[in-house]
Amino acid sequence: MKRLCLFLLLMLCLPALLLPADAKPISWVDFQVPYESMKYALDQDIATSEQELHLSWIDILALAACRTGGKCGLSSVKKAAEGLKKGASPEELLGTLYQYYDYYHQAYTAALGGLVGSYAIEKDGRWIPAYGLKAFSPVAAGYGYRHCDDFGVSRSFGFQRKHLGHDLMGSLGTPIVAVEGGVVEALGWNRYGGWRAGIRSFDGKRYYYYAHLQKDRPFAPGLTEGDLVQAGDLIGFMGRTGYSDKENVNNIETVHLHFGMQLIFDESQKECNSEIWIDVYQIVRLLASHTSSLSKSGEEWKRLYPYRDLDVSYFQGQTA
Repeated sequence: MKRLCLFLLLMLCLPALLLPADAKPISWVDFQVPYESMKYALDQDIATSEQELHLSWIDILALAACRTGGKCGLSSVKKAAEGLKKGASPEELLGTLYQYYDYYHQAYTAALGGLVGSYAIEKDGRWIPAYGLKAFSPVAAGYGYRHCDDFGVSRSFGFQRKHLGHDLMGSLGTPIVAVEGGVVEALGWNRYGGWRAGIRSFDGKRYYYYAHLQKDRPFAPGLTEGDLVQAGDLIGFMGRTGYSDKENVNNIETVHLHFGMQLIFDESQKECNSEIWIDVYQIVRLLASHTSSLSKSGEEWKRLYPYRDLDVSYFQGQTA
């Protein structure tokens, strides 16, 4: 893990996040893409990754969303993929519905843009490059959990509000990993989330929130604000802290991870009364097939297969 200064240098090499001066940033996203549709679009993306006509899963989903008002049923996603396979452009395929394409493409790029791409895994002293799903389940390999779609249900601690995340119920001390790589923007106590970590994606568009971490030992050893983490790196341990102004208190009845994703189209949206949090239940289902394997020796944790994100310039040179 490296310090924030390296991250700032990295960001200079990435496309600017700001929208054109005459365009207003997206202020609302209702993410309703089913697991089956994401999986099909992902498979098409991976299958064509080395072909001249590479089908982006975001292009496929955005096209389907224009036709379905964002519902993206599997049949509409298959139809969108078939149209793009023939070499037709989204504008040609959509006609008057094309007016909605830019919105859905921006929205889905913000939600899914860092989850698929090029990466490398080290095995037997060699870095092996690959293309595909490069984000990980927040729960480490070998640890079970239960979950259901609980986004938007009522919460009352502090004030009446909606639940803006997804709960994964498991065992105390279950290792929690970074779903996607990025910079640790928040680390510490929050009266609602207890011990929590907030990680901003490398492109700046996603803020991942991991809450109710374990009492006394919530975080990965040595983790501090400003650190860079790779997707799948250990960041903490499942617990039930929170709902208290006093630090290090277990006031949550059930051991679980609260996992949330905030979309950020403009920096003014980061901390305000109109933050954009999306339902990540279907995304968690998609990531369940891709888990990070960790081992523990004494008090030390390490990854079984070191990982590098090849789409992030800072890490590209570390695969030689």
